[in-house]
Amino acid sequence: MRVRLAYGEHGLGIEVPETATVVAPVHRSGARDPSAVLRTALREPVAGPPLRERVRPGQTVAISACDGTRPQPRHLMIPALLAELDGIVRTEDVVILVATGTHRGNTDAELRRMFGDAVVDTVRIVNHDATDRAGLTWMGTHGAGVPVWLNSEWAAADVRITTGFVEPHFFAGFSGGPKLVAPGLAALETVLVLHDAARIADTRATWGVTHGNPVHDDVRAIAAGTGVTFALDVVLNRGQEIVAAFGGDLPAMHAAATAEAARTAMRPVGTRYDVVVTTNSGFPLDQNLYQAVKGMSAAYQVVRPGGTIICAAECRDGFPDHGSYREVLSSAPSPQALLDAIGARAETVPDQWQVQIQAAILARCRVVMHTDGLSAADLAAAHLEQTGDVSAAVAGALAAAGPAARLCVLPEGPQTIPYLREAIAS
Repeated sequence: MRVRLAYGEHGLGIEVPETATVVAPVHRSGARDPSAVLRTALREPVAGPPLRERVRPGQTVAISACDGTRPQPRHLMIPALLAELDGIVRTEDVVILVATGTHRGNTDAELRRMFGDAVVDTVRIVNHDATDRAGLTWMGTHGAGVPVWLNSEWAAADVRITTGFVEPHFFAGFSGGPKLVAPGLAALETVLVLHDAARIADTRATWGVTHGNPVHDDVRAIAAGTGVTFALDVVLNRGQEIVAAFGGDLPAMHAAATAEAARTAMRPVGTRYDVVVTTNSGFPLDQNLYQAVKGMSAAYQVVRPGGTIICAAECRDGFPDHGSYREVLSSAPSPQALLDAIGARAETVPDQWQVQIQAAILARCRVVMHTDGLSAADLAAAHLEQTGDVSAAVAGALAAAGPAARLCVLPEGPQTIPYLREAIAS
């Protein structure tokens, strides 16, 4: 059986046995008129008044949007917002803040691809910098003792609007919504606490769980405690087209959007598998190994202990080399040693949360990568194996597991999260 994996911009075809279980998103057609869908979300919100009734002439407006590692349809969402604000606020009083969290800022070329030339040429766009102390404002302590500094332009704005897209997230439950405030526009110190070892290790910090999840509970508390005027999220199909849009007061809006996303992106299975093939959903999500941990985590939900995960992610940006992810990942001789070191630390370091999740996966199963952006030596330093041929790697792993070996394929990676029926039932 031939299966096409989401890989880079063009995909990757592989051959797998006919007995393989393929877990893919429920097919949803994109909206025929996405601009109309967005306009309706702005004018007929899930909760609270329409956007235009929340904004007054002379006010300043800050709009938070995802960075370039996320497939948010910014080129549609931002113009829809600007059109709705037209005639109330001046363009020069609007700033778009790229919610990078601790990621690098996006280049001019990337911003033009993300937002379109018309937006880049008419509206001021600023990359958030989590390490720029001069650009951060103290907002108090929120949630379970989280010290919160946020982007100063966001903090100073009269009107604050979040824009994002909603899909399952490997430790925050779901993306979108309050994540566009923190970690998106937060200081490094804030993110380190939100993603500390104890929160990440909590069993409730996982795919699809938002309430009782210590990460998402605190993210939600920060957004509520610091103030969001209006929130706009979309749900996408596998072609990254808008299938639904939700607007309004952030808590109710995000609850409606996550319920919609869960219906298409969470799929029950009846067993664990010896081998699971996964991806990181193709470009732009598989730009680096740091992001590809999400694909590994999706597979980890249903691989048996001691099984094999084969992850296809292009990683055109390598690890990447900015930040400390590569350094921390290669700082110990084994995944278990990494976990022990993280657990013993009195304070966290940047990118530790991604390393912690990856190390937990690697301590319990084998992970083989297919990537064009990293060498075998690079991957070995990260405690990973490499294959140039996914089909051959699958055949080899199944043969090693024995004649009754079971295979699961996640061609869209974390766009669809498999879960064990009994785990949810319990």
